[in-house]
Amino acid sequence: MQDIEIRLLFESDIPAAMRLKEAAGWNQTEADWQALLSLEPEGCFAAIKEGRIVGTTTTTTYETDLAWIGMVLVDPESRRQGIASQLVKTALDYLNGKVKCVKLDATPAGKLVYEQFGFRVESLIERWSGPAKPKLGTRSNQWLSGEVDLSLYELDLLAFGANRAALIRTLIKESSIPPVIDYKTDGSVSGYALVRRGTKADYIGPIVTTEPGQIESLLDETLDRLNGARAIIDWNKEGVMSTDVLTARGFVKERDLIRMGTGSSGKTTSPLVVAIAGPEIG
Repeated sequence: MQDIEIRLLFESDIPAAMRLKEAAGWNQTEADWQALLSLEPEGCFAAIKEGRIVGTTTTTTYETDLAWIGMVLVDPESRRQGIASQLVKTALDYLNGKVKCVKLDATPAGKLVYEQFGFRVESLIERWSGPAKPKLGTRSNQWLSGEVDLSLYELDLLAFGANRAALIRTLIKESSIPPVIDYKTDGSVSGYALVRRGTKADYIGPIVTTEPGQIESLLDETLDRLNGARAIIDWNKEGVMSTDVLTARGFVKERDLIRMGTGSSGKTTSPLVVAIAGPEIG
């Protein structure tokens, strides 16, 4: 096996990273790569072979509580050479001592790689896709304009279990439609949904709510605004709502993702997180 160099991933590497992403059939955009590099510039890595990028991985830290490993990609011609393992080890070395817990969302094929590093299965995520067609057609949610209320970040912290306000601000900035927000009678946020563009489809997520009764209205308002565009959603199987709400809106299941973790966290994903922010970021 030829020597593999692991170095930092830079913005100038994004075209090469996009080629790896396209080979894997994933949905991320150049803007997604830029966001990952902006959030953790010292924690994104590239594998170099014969002067070209053949692998990537990224990390995102949420203060000292949690970090996420994502975008573990290897060129199809360079697979089964231990490159993914080298990238994951580099990411874990970078995160060592920085956070209490590290998590990731694995494909079934990647599960064995992560188990070698002590990751254990926590829960399942299901990817669904379909045309953006609301079932109920309700327009009861309020649309955000201007600054995001602090209570949205407080709600997300309650649901996600770690402070990812910097990420949420980035996702709102990159959103393809205005955020869908539901409010309590006291004016605080009780639920929200975000959408961003992808190369294959718009990506719906996260969807977070404290009130299960508003899940369908949050989803329908989002789908209504997407106006029939193809959409992808990664559904948290720990949630209270059945995926029947997705089939009723024309979505079909694509595949399973396996949420895995290592470290001191004993918590699985909260049922308040209806749909995740993305496999690469949690």
